[in-house]
Amino acid sequence: MKVKITSNCMGDRNCNIICPEVFAYDEDVLRTAVKFDEIPEQYKDIVRRAADECGADAIEIEDDD
Repeated sequence: MKVKITSNCMGDRNCNIICPEVFAYDEDVLRTAVKFDEIPEQYKDIVRRAADECGADAIEIEDDD
């Protein structure tokens, strides 16, 4: 699984709260960044939840399953 943050990101940091192991807030660009190229297996479900709960629909998931 790969995850991308789109330009729709409003920087509300909800994904950072839900899954800080994967998402980090980038103060330089004022939006979230993804810490991994490939999401580790143990975080896949919570990353899907973060994407579902993103009010800006800014989290795109490319599923390899």
